[in-house]
Amino acid sequence: MEKTVLNVDGMSCEHCVNAVTKAVTALPGIGSVAVDLDAKTVAVEYDPAVVTPDQIGTEIEDQGYDIVA
Repeated sequence: MEKTVLNVDGMSCEHCVNAVTKAVTALPGIGSVAVDLDAKTVAVEYDPAVVTPDQIGTEIEDQGYDIVA
């Protein structure tokens, strides 16, 4: 497993946490998801042989949030 931390703009409440967590967890190869509203980050443990950080970011963006470089 590898870990990536994505900076995500637009998250402000527990609904956001649940939406992002549920969407990312549904992807294959995800070990864990930790959303930090204060830091505006999403830390994800994933299997790089199954899923990429780009795919994870796309899934978060599909929920209506923006990935910040």
